[in-house]
Amino acid sequence: MTIAQGTVRDFDPDTRTGRLLLDDGAELAFDAAAFEAGGLRLLRSGQRVRFDRDEAGQITRVTLLTLP
Repeated sequence: MTIAQGTVRDFDPDTRTGRLLLDDGAELAFDAAAFEAGGLRLLRSGQRVRFDRDEAGQITRVTLLTLP
């Protein structure tokens, strides 16, 4: 599993899916299962998040990025 950070590019609250923009400019899509695994209720464009990816590169969980 890989843990990384990105910025919410877009999020659809009806389908609970969206896309993240990585620091290198790459975009990654996440599905409703990844959103729900993070226990979130809503995401906004521009919000910074942390996400987990499996060995195949699929996003498995999206959580809010919190600073210590």
